[in-house]
Amino acid sequence: MSTIVKYPHLSIDADGTARIDGTRYKVIHLAGEHYHYGWSAEEILRQHPDLRPEQVYAALTYFYDHHESMVGAMSEAADVARREAAKQPISRADLMKRRMNREP
Repeated sequence: MSTIVKYPHLSIDADGTARIDGTRYKVIHLAGEHYHYGWSAEEILRQHPDLRPEQVYAALTYFYDHHESMVGAMSEAADVARREAAKQPISRADLMKRRMNREP
């Protein structure tokens, strides 16, 4: 028997991306703040005052229900970002040095 779980305050796009209803937020972004920075639901609410507690808790519930796939997606995105950054002809550190050496 298969059970379809509905998440109040969330919607799933045609491409399978979970989003918080009525906002611009993807669940994976809030999950990343929780997973990588260790932010609690209360800290996420402090950082995103436009969200309501029930939205944040629904996002975290979805994250833990799909933990393995979401952590995998975050890791894959980080790998892509590292590869793309390595292709850049100049690093951020080099740009900052140039900026510091510029005359006002």
